[in-house]
Amino acid sequence: MRFLDRRAELERLDGLVARGGGLAVVYGRRRIGKTRLLVEWVRKHGGVYTVADRSAPDVQRRYFADAVGTRLSGFGEVEYRDWRTLLTRLAREAALAGWTGPLVFDELPYLVLGSPELPAILQRWVDHEAAGLVVALAGSSQHMMQGLALSGDAPLYGRAREILEIGPLPPGLLREALGGGSAREILERWTAWGGVPRYWELADGIGGGTVAAIDRLVLDPLGPLHREPDRLIVEDLPPAIEVRPLLDAVGAGAHRVSEIAGRLGRPATSLGRPIQRLQGMGLVRREVPFGEPERGTKRSLYRIADPFTRLWFRVVAPHRAQLAVATPEGRAALLARAWPALLGEAWEDLCRLLTPALGGDSALGRLGPWEPPSRWWRGREAEWDLVARSADGRRVLFGEVKVGTPSLGAEAAALAKRPPPNIALGSGVKPVRALFLVDPEVAAPRGEVGGVLVVSGEDLMRAAEGG
Repeated sequence: MRFLDRRAELERLDGLVARGGGLAVVYGRRRIGKTRLLVEWVRKHGGVYTVADRSAPDVQRRYFADAVGTRLSGFGEVEYRDWRTLLTRLAREAALAGWTGPLVFDELPYLVLGSPELPAILQRWVDHEAAGLVVALAGSSQHMMQGLALSGDAPLYGRAREILEIGPLPPGLLREALGGGSAREILERWTAWGGVPRYWELADGIGGGTVAAIDRLVLDPLGPLHREPDRLIVEDLPPAIEVRPLLDAVGAGAHRVSEIAGRLGRPATSLGRPIQRLQGMGLVRREVPFGEPERGTKRSLYRIADPFTRLWFRVVAPHRAQLAVATPEGRAALLARAWPALLGEAWEDLCRLLTPALGGDSALGRLGPWEPPSRWWRGREAEWDLVARSADGRRVLFGEVKVGTPSLGAEAAALAKRPPPNIALGSGVKPVRALFLVDPEVAAPRGEVGGVLVVSGEDLMRAAEGG
């Protein structure tokens, strides 16, 4: 698959080259496209990309020196007894050759595992010897990257001119990446693969639609993604094996800390650190109701953040033994039981993600722009799927999200009669009701039915694609 998007990230990295030197720190969960971004950047500017593995330190230095030798003649022909010697010569030879990089240390945590002294050596090198070089330090382990460069007590803290956290690709690229499709087809792809480009790449070209691709890549025990979350956990540094039971609990429907603790038989007070680890890995997110402060509230829920991981823990994790012996028809039956609920959760995610992008060509967009929405719930009161305040503070949006093809008139009439939640809107603030349908049975005249705004999947896809 060709390189997609990442324009903002490339512009920032290009700016580092234009400034004539400096350090960048690049991190993000595995499979998210960091390597592809860094390789594209290095190719563009005639730099050097190096990637570490779990080899012994002397082997790691040899591989690194060989890579640098593609730009600095003879550099790889020397055995370096330590990193200080290697980096000192690198700075000197680069200055003599007029080469300014960029130089990428990818998977830096692997180097540090073998050479714990390396962060202090890099700190001195960046401060005193590497002036004029463009250097990027990258890693998939947010836990270790925090300890190396991002937290206040990290050796390289404050040295980076650019700190880039690489996130999922936006859904607006799915049509371009995987060959068109209706709004429902885009929703199905997002339900399966989320915004992880590596999964898009694997799914590209598999015939038979998204369900067929899920079977081939995920459900079939021979599929390359059949054990994917296990690999993500083991490959993180240090390995995050201890968080797997929490993922199982959250994936099975335990969303409150008390529920998770109950399923694990552990005190709730012991879960803070592993939950933070899962959040740092991009696998779990914390939700608080609309209007609640992010900090200080106990009314929070924890959910699987990544659609693919959500699918895996709903279908693969509890049925591993069945999938090992199941026929293709049996695998399809297991997926079919979970698929409607997975579609519904992914559609809610997309509606909340894309509502702020709606433009003035849609009925809801004309009343915006809207701040990022969130869900609202309280005790036994009816939940609202999507609540958002307009940027000017004059309106609050109350949205109902439906993934099926219900009767537009009946749904709109029911929503129009439904009272808003018991939250303080403020003086003069007007409530706005909206119904989000993937593919409404009929087009809503002027985007409204009975005082309820109607947002279709195509409305959101156009907004996602900038159209």
